[in-house]
Amino acid sequence: MSANLPIPPNTTSIPARDATCENLFAAVDIGTNSFKLLIVRADPSTGRFLTVDRFKERVLLGLDTTTTTTSATISSASLLRATTSLRKFQKLLQSHRVPSSHSRLVATSAVREASNQSQFLQTIDETLGLKVDVLSGLEEARLIYQEFVIGKEGQILFSISLALGHVTLTQKFPEVTEMREHIKVIIHASGLNEKVKHYAIEKVIGSSGTIRNIEKAIFRGYASNMEGNVGISEESRRDWSFTTEELKCLVERLSEEERRVEGKVRTQGFFKKRSEFIVAGAVLLEEIFEELKIEEMEVSRYALGEGVIAEKLGEIFDNYDLRANARWRSVARLATRFNNKQRMKSAALCFSAAKEMFDGLRKRYESGNCSDGFFVSLEDKDLEYLEAACLLQKIGLYVGKKGYHKQSYHIIMNGGHLHGYNDEEVKLIALLVRYHRKKLPECDHVVPEELTEEMRGKFGILCAILRISAALEKLQLVNIDNVGFSHTYDGYKLVLEAGNLPSPGNLLPSVEDFEEELGKELEHFRMVFQERLSIAVTSSTSS
Repeated sequence: MSANLPIPPNTTSIPARDATCENLFAAVDIGTNSFKLLIVRADPSTGRFLTVDRFKERVLLGLDTTTTTTSATISSASLLRATTSLRKFQKLLQSHRVPSSHSRLVATSAVREASNQSQFLQTIDETLGLKVDVLSGLEEARLIYQEFVIGKEGQILFSISLALGHVTLTQKFPEVTEMREHIKVIIHASGLNEKVKHYAIEKVIGSSGTIRNIEKAIFRGYASNMEGNVGISEESRRDWSFTTEELKCLVERLSEEERRVEGKVRTQGFFKKRSEFIVAGAVLLEEIFEELKIEEMEVSRYALGEGVIAEKLGEIFDNYDLRANARWRSVARLATRFNNKQRMKSAALCFSAAKEMFDGLRKRYESGNCSDGFFVSLEDKDLEYLEAACLLQKIGLYVGKKGYHKQSYHIIMNGGHLHGYNDEEVKLIALLVRYHRKKLPECDHVVPEELTEEMRGKFGILCAILRISAALEKLQLVNIDNVGFSHTYDGYKLVLEAGNLPSPGNLLPSVEDFEEELGKELEHFRMVFQERLSIAVTSSTSS
């Protein structure tokens, strides 16, 4: 673990946050189809966490499993694929420097129901030194509403697990008609219909990669033969959900596609590697909708990994409350709606630098050492606005690169996505996104009738921070592990500690490199704070 960056003598400073220790958490989901690794940076004081990285390995534990009437056996080939995948995850955890006490590996139905479960766990332990917790059906339901679960305010009222995996359905029933009949038989035999009638269900939520892919296909118009990006003016208002009629249209389209290309729905970008089993997943969901009289399903972006991490946070931090911040959830939901995996990683990097600058400037202001030009106090909610802007700045890329910052602004302003904020706060976040690049804002002319004088002052400060952070992220000169922000007699200094260094023959970027690339942004920072900012990169191995 790298130490904080050295600070010159006779300075005031904010130590660099060590992102590799206190706030990094990870979960490994050993599923039937895929193994998934989730790494997040958590804020235990607010109950929020932001994905740092996400990895997925298609292992298909059940693909070549030997099945009898009473049990299933994980094959040697599947065990080898599992070990290879977990070895990759182990290296990734080490490279991110996630503490072992902050991570947990869990296995679900494929391992839970295997007759050679003990052998599987022992092999993983002896080969890799990794302990795997096998979740019961109830534990899995508690961590994620992945099976049939009825809950209220985080408490499970009823749960049941049915043997209706879409990989198994695909293998056993090449004909959709036979598949439907089998699904109906299983659901009726379980008595699920009668049990559900005893509860007043207000909302139906679906959570899994298959359900998310189904929603994405419907959102993109695949079910209505209108493939491609939808119009922002229409779809920026749409939440993560789909109706029973939309699902029916999708199943019809998939079935037609399968017949037309001889049983294959392999090339659709919506489904990617899940294409092989998407028909079974969609048919299964359609039957569930019909049997339980579901009219609409809301889709959760969270999965088992997030549930495991939330529980781990609750174990480590006192008074941790995942449900504490509705505003954060609405921001994260909108960000993941329009951002892909890479843009979410970029947003995390952008906020890492922005937060260090914000904290440093705030402490300097509170100490009374700021220049006369820095007259607006900074509060916790201002950091929240800055974080929202970091996450949402690139959502307009969904439409295209040209003027994407303006498209991002329009999505925020017109979509009604941000909950818990008043109109002025939404406007502030939208303006930060609008002016994070390209044309510099003229703070005195940013819709003064919609922002108070105090908010205009906050906008100027937050915008200057965001423009520097966004520009640094865009350069992507090196991978950054830690960020340090300090103040000396020469002004402010932002020091980036690099990981995964370039080859020995290459040099790290110098102060002059940044001044050349970020000249406009650095000058804007100087005008706002009345002091210059220098930026440099150092190596954790150079000291």
